[in-house]
Amino acid sequence: MAYYYKEPSRTFGEYLLIPGFTAAHCIPSNVSLKTPLCKFKKGEQPEFSLNIPLVSAIMQSVSDDRMAVALAQEGGISFIYASQSIESEAAMVSRVKSYKAGFVTSDSNLRPDNTLADVLALKQKSGHSTMPVTQDGTPNGRLMGLVTSRDYRVSRMDPETKVSEFMTKFEDLVCAHMDTSLKEANDIIWEHKLNALPLIDDNNNLAYIVFRKDYDTHKENTLELLDNSKRYMVGAGINTRDYEQRIPALVEAGADVLCIDSSEGYTEWQRRVLEFVRKNYGDKVKIGAGNVVDADGFRFLAEAGADFIKVGIGGGSICITREQKGIGRGQATAVIDVANARDEYMRETGIYIPICSDGGIVHDYHMTLALAMGADFLMLGRYFSRFDESPTNKVSINGTYMKEYWGEGSNRARNWQRYDTGESSGLSFEEGVDSYVPYAGSLRSNVQASLSKVRSTMCNVGAITIPELQEKAKITLVSSTSIVEGGAHDVLLKNKTTI
Repeated sequence: MAYYYKEPSRTFGEYLLIPGFTAAHCIPSNVSLKTPLCKFKKGEQPEFSLNIPLVSAIMQSVSDDRMAVALAQEGGISFIYASQSIESEAAMVSRVKSYKAGFVTSDSNLRPDNTLADVLALKQKSGHSTMPVTQDGTPNGRLMGLVTSRDYRVSRMDPETKVSEFMTKFEDLVCAHMDTSLKEANDIIWEHKLNALPLIDDNNNLAYIVFRKDYDTHKENTLELLDNSKRYMVGAGINTRDYEQRIPALVEAGADVLCIDSSEGYTEWQRRVLEFVRKNYGDKVKIGAGNVVDADGFRFLAEAGADFIKVGIGGGSICITREQKGIGRGQATAVIDVANARDEYMRETGIYIPICSDGGIVHDYHMTLALAMGADFLMLGRYFSRFDESPTNKVSINGTYMKEYWGEGSNRARNWQRYDTGESSGLSFEEGVDSYVPYAGSLRSNVQASLSKVRSTMCNVGAITIPELQEKAKITLVSSTSIVEGGAHDVLLKNKTTI
């Protein structure tokens, strides 16, 4: 006979935190959001930790090398999407690891024979107004010139005008050698009153661009996540099909941590992947697994050798697994159950395995609730897809800017490996949708705003670390009426009033 749970599974929106005593030292500036990324023994420090409890989802529409750099600058980590060729994913990882803080590899490049129309189209697509002109139009081609918004006037120029006719030519540019330090580059920028300084090699090939604003940003990135060689840390997704070829390539490229990208982790296929890693790399390669929603799933992956475990099935904003297959669990209940299993495993073995809450975050306060319920960090898709740094196009829908966002189980992604059942290849049916999300601007400003709310709430609870939050938190269920009461009500909002 089937087993029936007596209590319904619940979402984060059904809970609130009860305020605790706020001591004088409980102020946002004293709050540390540092959290373990990989398992460690009791009494020891984890080998890898995050400075903020946020990671980006393993999705085509979310996590590429640009997202990875931006999130690492804030203290989190991205997992480069796995639904691409091994060579392409490894190249993305390599670009992150070769990225020099404050030095930008251009992603908006032109050829001399491009036109003003091409410039405008590229600006619309990338949002960048500074565009290097290289001989072959590649990021590392021979530098021929530079185009900025000061080089053209749309109202007075023919759209078919060649870039070579209005660009600032190479001989008129101020450039520096690629070995120039960031401080030296900044001195040149200020001396010549530049907004951007191209760095070139001995053959005049473009290597990097240093922007005045990026230097200032780098100096402000006090939480940036770096490896022992002062390079940005980056994760990479893998699947349960080509892992024997993909993992070596990603490790060679410099990936700091791997994660199995799968809709359901309680499977023989994931155990085989974990066994492969432990047999060939021991504990040197860190790998997360999942997703699971109960204690049995956690225990299975813990014993199989996972370094962290993802929690959640069907809670994502574009995931329709629950609708299609009828499996899953409310995200809050899943996190609570798995967190209890993690703590029990810790008591039994002395090994702490971090858990990652994947899905179910609708509002910023849900982040704090997930952490209070036991999550060590959060994996977010929709949240990061809205930002400039996501790899998708920004489009105008009915006069409002939106970003494209699609699930790995959608027909657009066709990432059948994520839903592998060990049989024939191919996507039998969709478990995700293709959508738009409201454009929200830069990652930096949004992440800082969200985490300021988390820090403030933690102070209200009387905690200045995530473990302290999990220990002190008092959490209550709320009624539907309480949810209504918690928002603006019984008033006429000014922005909805016509006078």
